[in-house]
Amino acid sequence: MRRFPLKIKILLPTLLVLLFFVPAHANEIALQDQLLDHPSFGLVNIKVPTGYQLELLPAELNYPRMIEFAPNGDMYIGSGQHVYKLNPPYINAMTFLWLPSYPHSIAIRDDELFVATTPQLLKLPYVSDAEQANVDSIEVVTPLPGGAGHASRTVRVGPDGALYVSVGISGNCSDQLISNDYPFRHRRGGMFRINESGTVAFLEPFASGLRNPVDFDWHPTSDVMYAANNGPDHHGFELPPEYFSKITPGSFHGMPWFQFDGKHLNRDDCIDSDPPLSKDVVEIPVATFPARNAPLGMTFVPEGALDKRFVNSAVVALHGSWGTQPDGGFSGPPESRRPPAVVLVRFDGEEAVGVEPVVTGFQDEAGSRWARPAGVAVGPDGWLYITSDGGLFEGLMRLRPQGS
Repeated sequence: MRRFPLKIKILLPTLLVLLFFVPAHANEIALQDQLLDHPSFGLVNIKVPTGYQLELLPAELNYPRMIEFAPNGDMYIGSGQHVYKLNPPYINAMTFLWLPSYPHSIAIRDDELFVATTPQLLKLPYVSDAEQANVDSIEVVTPLPGGAGHASRTVRVGPDGALYVSVGISGNCSDQLISNDYPFRHRRGGMFRINESGTVAFLEPFASGLRNPVDFDWHPTSDVMYAANNGPDHHGFELPPEYFSKITPGSFHGMPWFQFDGKHLNRDDCIDSDPPLSKDVVEIPVATFPARNAPLGMTFVPEGALDKRFVNSAVVALHGSWGTQPDGGFSGPPESRRPPAVVLVRFDGEEAVGVEPVVTGFQDEAGSRWARPAGVAVGPDGWLYITSDGGLFEGLMRLRPQGS
């Protein structure tokens, strides 16, 4: 769970028409124009919250994904083959660890550092001043269901101190489920809790029925888990919407047997097997994003970070679609793809009430993308850090107040 004491330092119209399965509300975050210049792509116009600016940090990163902050403020970033370490102010990256098996995410708990790769959850001692990992100290905590398709694995530490790992199903309609009734390799599509009560840790099913829940976090006041989920690609460009879901122990979210269209829950005929649970118990998402938008990283904003408009709400990175209009395939013009963005799922108390844009302008009118947001995290300085794993800029961005 990404919580730490904060040290606070004092074009795309299709994006703005977001699909909500939440009550209507007025946006609280007004956006302003910002001109951004970089040698890789030149001058672009983006939109950021009033009073903020987005900056591109010079750290050299290759395909950066999920972000984790250590208690001392150091940053760790997972990627395709590297775990990077960055000391404040996060402008230089060191290769902390090289792994060929997609070290997508990192979690730190006390004196332990965990790395989630596609086939395994790994552990090594957390040494705050170490610039490189001691590879001889790496241990396997538990195997993870591997295999092709949706190979990212995200590990987080929950408010109960336990480890949780998310795993996506391999395709659109794969008969896979987080359940001990399925063969180990097919236990995919949701979250595991790692049971460490005995001498050998093992995967305990926690939630199921999510196609690809790339990231998740816990609400700061309720300690309830929420996840951003990638929906399927086989229903075209407009359906089904992407999910932002409340996750509770044993919750079933329907996929791939059921799809929520924004109003109704429908049986998906792409899979012939009987649903493992009835339609009546399927959890409906608390908020949605436009179909094919590929939500990846997410994080709740704690008290004292950014400003009060963000606190206790969730920032989500929308990666943008590969599919084009009109049918969701590759045949349409690139400018018709869903644009990447960073958005906020606003909470009123402990209830999601809407979705608002936070940073837009990653895709130009011709469909070219200069960045694709992937991971998001709030730093110990109270500012928002965003990785981009594609487009013309692969690296680290920071959203901070102007003049700070």
